[in-house]
Amino acid sequence: MPPVVIDIRSAEDSRDVVHRAVQALAEGKLVAMPTETVYGLAVSALDESAVARLLEAKKRSSGKALTLAIRSADDVLDYVPDLSPLGRRLARRCWPGPVTVVADDCHPESLVGQLPASVQRAVAPGGTIGLRVPAHQMVLDVLRMLVGPIVLTSANLQGGTDPVTAAEVIEELGDQVQLILDDGQSRLGQPSTVVKVGRKSFKILRAGVVSEQTLNRLSCLMILLVCTGNTCRSPMAEVMARKMIAERLGYKPCELADHGVLVMSAGLSAMSGARPSPEAVSVMSKMGLQLADHESQLLTDHLVRQADLIWTMTASHRQAITAQWPEAAARTSVLGRNQSDIADPIGGPLEYYEKCAQQIKAELEHRISDLDL
Repeated sequence: MPPVVIDIRSAEDSRDVVHRAVQALAEGKLVAMPTETVYGLAVSALDESAVARLLEAKKRSSGKALTLAIRSADDVLDYVPDLSPLGRRLARRCWPGPVTVVADDCHPESLVGQLPASVQRAVAPGGTIGLRVPAHQMVLDVLRMLVGPIVLTSANLQGGTDPVTAAEVIEELGDQVQLILDDGQSRLGQPSTVVKVGRKSFKILRAGVVSEQTLNRLSCLMILLVCTGNTCRSPMAEVMARKMIAERLGYKPCELADHGVLVMSAGLSAMSGARPSPEAVSVMSKMGLQLADHESQLLTDHLVRQADLIWTMTASHRQAITAQWPEAAARTSVLGRNQSDIADPIGGPLEYYEKCAQQIKAELEHRISDLDL
């Protein structure tokens, strides 16, 4: 029987399409879905007979792992509870998106262990699990409504060309598929990059949309210093932290980003492009640090999402961040020990800035000594 094809571009109600896809998956049917990369073939990961039919439809040999598609980066620790900081970084920064993260599957509390035994063998045959959050709204909506993850693989025969249209899916798999969601040609038209993550490094298992150079940048440890206006406290903390970390690692501050560490600063009420206070520039100059070229920037959603560690100058700064971005609470802390504030020297004499800089320096030395670099 030929597959049912739904053109989601002309559908009157996208919610109805989502419900039909969810129902089909819950019934054990094979569903071809568009993603930002290529068309994927999906089944419920809770249905071992559906997974078996998927393998049969693709003529896929056993021992070659299938990927699990999950709802969001927030769910990754449910499947890999001991995922390395580097792996968490890539998940947070790349998802939803064209990157499949492969990690060791050995934790006793992993939800992978709750899947049927045959499905576990299909998704983790070699002791690793591949996870992905596709950047396609229809797929994300389906995942949010379906109980459990989906097994997602390219909608083609093993070794065949990756399909980028619904017509190519039909040509490859024909009546093996029961439902096809047609969204025209895939936006990127090439497969995801598959990355095996370790504790402090990664290895590309399959080249794809995202380049190694981009992954190197996305895998960097990012430390973000935050104050109010980003003209004195946080910029001073930024240049001091960059120097301290570079010295600890044996590099020049300008080389730090090339070796996996980014240090930035921002302000909760900053005006974009404002110059640093002259007093802050003078104090940093006495410490052998250059601050004159700094330009202030506002704290944004993007910066908060990207940062691994957010160190604030005061407790009120932290409260403001966690109120607006509660998901960043675990990554956000006051720079000062015991939640002690670093007073704003703005408008005061040079001595205030010198005292502020020394306080920041002492707190940074404490913080940076605890970093696992």
